[in-house]
Amino acid sequence: MASGFKDHFSDAPNDYRAHRPNYPPELFAYLASISPGKQIAWDCATGSGQSAIELSGYFARVIASDASAEQIESAQSSAGISYRVATAEQSGIGADSIDLITVAQALHWFDIPAFYEEANRVLKRGGILAVWTYNLLEIQNEIDRLVNHLYESILGDYWPPERTMVENGYAQISLPFEEMDHPEFKMTSRWDLPQLLGFLRTWSASRRYNKQHAVDPVATIFPALSNAWGEAETTRTIHWPLSLRLCKKTLSTGAYSS
Repeated sequence: MASGFKDHFSDAPNDYRAHRPNYPPELFAYLASISPGKQIAWDCATGSGQSAIELSGYFARVIASDASAEQIESAQSSAGISYRVATAEQSGIGADSIDLITVAQALHWFDIPAFYEEANRVLKRGGILAVWTYNLLEIQNEIDRLVNHLYESILGDYWPPERTMVENGYAQISLPFEEMDHPEFKMTSRWDLPQLLGFLRTWSASRRYNKQHAVDPVATIFPALSNAWGEAETTRTIHWPLSLRLCKKTLSTGAYSS
């Protein structure tokens, strides 16, 4: 395993699985429709296995890898999914074997040039690399203001520098293959207040703040957030801006850069 793995999530894999939002099913149907085949998909940095589960409905086999053994141990098992502990840069997957690679909310943690070399090695010709990320949620103006205050004012110094790639929607990241146009996809959930609080606590900056100060940073906005939300069991529609980048391997090339 590469020594450069930046582990921000192994300390709370169950929280991560319980409190992260779902990606739109339409996204996976679309990715399957443009894939050159439906034999094997690789969900890289699978985390709790959320994307792998969706992909398993379209592909004969899904390889779901993560550098965190704790995340793999807590991932949801399903027929057709092979989980493994491996870095993005050293997957252990056979060459020219993969129809589709997906990377959900994780590319910014990788050694990107090394991952692109690995993607080039394992993808079939015509294979697809799909990477996506989502930024701050949108609920209602007063709630959004409080979440933004937590994100920027309280946790600003605790975010890893890679977070700027997420804020930019991966717009400044170069892709290794021919980029493809695609439809827009919407990412929405309906959550109550405890679900939102759990999500905010899964942020890497929240956990870093808590470790350093022994204080839950989400608690600092809880009174105002509770007042703005109303009854805790009330559910609200939550939107996340979803940014998708797609590319197709048409030639085998090397020396990638981000």
